[in-house]
Amino acid sequence: MAKKDGVRKLFDNIASDYDRLNHILSLNIDKGWRKKAVRELIDENRPLKVLDVACGTGDFTVEIARNVVEGSEVTGIDISEGMLAVGMKKIKKAGVSVELAVADSESLPYGIDTFDRISVGFGVRNFEHLELGLSEMFRVLAPGGKLVILELSVPSNAFIRWCYKLYFMKVLPAIGGFVSGDRGAYEYLPASVLRFPAPSRFIEMMKNAGFAVVEHRPLTFGICRMYTGKKSMSAL
Repeated sequence: MAKKDGVRKLFDNIASDYDRLNHILSLNIDKGWRKKAVRELIDENRPLKVLDVACGTGDFTVEIARNVVEGSEVTGIDISEGMLAVGMKKIKKAGVSVELAVADSESLPYGIDTFDRISVGFGVRNFEHLELGLSEMFRVLAPGGKLVILELSVPSNAFIRWCYKLYFMKVLPAIGGFVSGDRGAYEYLPASVLRFPAPSRFIEMMKNAGFAVVEHRPLTFGICRMYTGKKSMSAL
């Protein structure tokens, strides 16, 4: 089975419990991370076309839609119909304007230079072919546009890393499995973080995909990292 098929089924299975568990297990710190990423993403006072890739249940998408200037267009895509169904309910409740679509991050159904901003919140580690996903996002990003990625990470401090791994590898799967009934899903999630490239390697991958002025910022002792990259005007 291709990785993306397994990821699709995994998130379809846990979609109904995902938000509740995500906020509990992250101690709601994830909300602050998203707000910081939105401030980085929405850095111009003009209407923007924004694509939220691997949007899941839409937490990041809704936060973006609440902060863009009137006249902006916000689109969220994901491969999991189950997650998008939850996201649609959330969007309606929030009263924001967002278009959701089932789409593959490695084969985006949009033309070149379509979006001013692209975001990925805690989903890039689930890409089956990471280089291809980055290249696709570069392709559909307009010259002068910006990509902002939030992703969980392994802290560099030895003691914090030890505590983090204990919680992530033991406590999280036990609680997540008990509540959702799918322990395997909550064993996959921390394992996918541990397998994700180190910051220096991921920055190199972003540059290889074409992004310029690539930077990264550790959040909460490096538990999360925010990566940013731009598509230079010379890409015209």
